[in-house]
Amino acid sequence: MSSTRQPSEDGPSRAAHLKETGPSRHPLSHRQRIDWHWHDVNQLITPGLGVLEVSTPHGRWVVPPHRAVWLPAGVPHAQQAYGPSELRCLIYPAGTNPLRLAAPAVLAVTPLLREIIAHLTGPDAPTGRPARTLEQAALDQLAHAPELPLGLPRPTDPRLRDLAELLTADPADDRSLAALGRAVGAAERTLSRLFRAELGLGFPQWRTQLRLQHALVLLAEGRSVTATAAACGFRSPSAFIEAFRHAFGTTPGRYQQD
Repeated sequence: MSSTRQPSEDGPSRAAHLKETGPSRHPLSHRQRIDWHWHDVNQLITPGLGVLEVSTPHGRWVVPPHRAVWLPAGVPHAQQAYGPSELRCLIYPAGTNPLRLAAPAVLAVTPLLREIIAHLTGPDAPTGRPARTLEQAALDQLAHAPELPLGLPRPTDPRLRDLAELLTADPADDRSLAALGRAVGAAERTLSRLFRAELGLGFPQWRTQLRLQHALVLLAEGRSVTATAAACGFRSPSAFIEAFRHAFGTTPGRYQQD
């Protein structure tokens, strides 16, 4: 699996087919990228350390070690690491889908599931029957893994795309939806309706998820909690800590220490 330039917008249409034959581990350096590709198997992807950004035509996820992304077979995707990282991956046949997910999803990873993934993708990984037993145990854990609303859906409406580009370039931009609408040539009511209809999120929810994704990147790069809060547009460090705890189940300071 090779790293290349930043995935381009038309990357999914040029995605290469890569074959995965079993559990795998790919060490990645800071900002190393893996270009658009797809597999004919389902994948469970999680970083062993650091943070992984996973992009698909459906949207984008920034995933810390205690979360995972389920990628159904055939979905084009690209990845980028933040901080020294590694991509750990389990694979299952296209027909094996314990959560019956038709689209990519972020899942909570229990301590047991994390240990199973680490063992199956580590240097002393078992083979044969012991490996199959652990792979089945991972499936059993996945069957009860909650899906988390942490993805950032990819807009298709040109007005939403323009707005998303503005806020992705500067997540601390605190303009109201009405002010952003004036910048992209759309009424506030129209944009609010489009967010709900196309992305399934209200604008405040979408912006919070964008900011939290950016926060994970900055924390992985070593930015302080206070500096990260300011760079992501939170009103105060305490507001950032509360939003982070609600989304990820831990504080940003504790997350950096882990």
